[in-house]
Amino acid sequence: MIKKFLDKLMGKSTPGTAGGKPHFGKREEVPASMHGINPELVDRRAADVVATLKQAGFEAYIVGGAVRDLLLGLRPKDFDVATNATPEQVKGLFRRAFIIGKRFRIVHVVHGRGREHEVIEVSTFRAYLDNAAAGQVAGNEKTSKAQLSGMQHAVDASGRVLRDNVWGPQDEDATRRDFTVNAMYYDPVSQIVVDYHKGLQDAKKKTLRMIGDPATRYREDPVRIIRAVRFAAKLSPLGFSIDAKSAAPLVQSQTLLAEVPQSRMFDEMLKLLQTGHAIATIEQLRKLGMSKGIYPLLDVAVERADTPFVKAALVDTDRRVNEGKPVAPSFLLACVLWDDVRNGWQERLNQRQHPLPALQEAIDEVFDKRIGDVSGRGKLAADMREIWVMQPRFEKRVGNTPFGMVMQPRFRAGFDFMRLRADVGEVDEALAEWWQDFQTADDERRDDLMDQAKEEQKARQKAQPVVKRVPRAAPAADPRGLPRAESNGPAEGDSEFPSEGGAPKKRRRRRRKPGGAGGTEGGAGAAPAAAGE
Repeated sequence: MIKKFLDKLMGKSTPGTAGGKPHFGKREEVPASMHGINPELVDRRAADVVATLKQAGFEAYIVGGAVRDLLLGLRPKDFDVATNATPEQVKGLFRRAFIIGKRFRIVHVVHGRGREHEVIEVSTFRAYLDNAAAGQVAGNEKTSKAQLSGMQHAVDASGRVLRDNVWGPQDEDATRRDFTVNAMYYDPVSQIVVDYHKGLQDAKKKTLRMIGDPATRYREDPVRIIRAVRFAAKLSPLGFSIDAKSAAPLVQSQTLLAEVPQSRMFDEMLKLLQTGHAIATIEQLRKLGMSKGIYPLLDVAVERADTPFVKAALVDTDRRVNEGKPVAPSFLLACVLWDDVRNGWQERLNQRQHPLPALQEAIDEVFDKRIGDVSGRGKLAADMREIWVMQPRFEKRVGNTPFGMVMQPRFRAGFDFMRLRADVGEVDEALAEWWQDFQTADDERRDDLMDQAKEEQKARQKAQPVVKRVPRAAPAADPRGLPRAESNGPAEGDSEFPSEGGAPKKRRRRRRKPGGAGGTEGGAGAAPAAAGE
């Protein structure tokens, strides 16, 4: 009581509070007749998880963004469940359930197998806690692992929450969520929506409003800054915008992101660009004054978003996501960084380096400069390298190269990359069409396409200007009065053509390089074209 009085006297406040007093909101139960959620939009597996938990005597609800989307008449892509059951209790109710996470312990309940499997994320209601009273560590999750191992609630020196695994009632759980539209709970059994912070009203007003003091909430978890941009981008086509009080501290709070582990920042950047709203995300970042400073690689993407090639890649990524097709981070990042690779490659070619080593060296330089060790130089880097190295090889359409290309695991990604380059005029449209036909053709059609490529190659050779040697004028007489051919030997600079009456000089035939005008495998002859001139 004394501490609360002193906090109130000194004007201290914490997230979800007013004048130091926790404000958990008033529970409102909204019936189906008022909220209008269509039960058919609810994933059956999420509803089964809720039903199983309720049958075991626990409270359980679909929660978060799924409820928001259901209220807007959208079919959510992901369904999360919140319950008062502990992670261990949840795990005991399902055959395929796994407890994950340290910062926030949650349970993944898995339905199905292989590509058809679905994961329902189940979290336990978390208690509202005064972060000023939490255990404090000097470092972060990575540098303070030993100290954090036995802590349930901990913050770092800046106030960022490093552990939040203290369970509590539903009203406190709602208060510690970020935006009001993400803090509603839906029971698919009774079809009631539970709302503590006027989220239903904000959804109708199309407003994104942070629960509690925005600056404090961003300090608790700086990734909320990125989430704010992501939600604004996703919901902007529906007319949503961030309210002024929630948007005001965003730019100033960006410096807090420096303390977030790079691996997490990398994942959050990919969410911004690969959830089907990449173009809208770029617009929001610029609108909010946040086009720089969130993450270096994101800065590059925003800077190049208006260039034809990167814009085409972003639009194509949005299209694929919205059509339910898979997208790979390696492809989009390869598009964003292609300009660096191409320029570095061309610089080395100008220095008369061999094309393939020059390309590999340019790629290594880009990895060091732009990506660093975040990806671990593992599969992501390997896939990006394959996409880039494949580009000059598309220029060679003779011999066994085309057959070997289409057998490569990353061929489709490499082709799609080249297809985008053709769309923006970097390579010939006919080249992209040829490879489009070749990869789906039968053997007979492939033979025809190979013949076509050979004819095109011959036509290009004939179209190239031929430099003819011009015979020199007849040599002047030797000062001794002898014909030049009868002199002691040819003078320096003599023509290869013999003089009349002399023995003819044998001409050496220049040997044609393998592969002809199509270039050597690996990009020797196609480097300038593949580099986009």
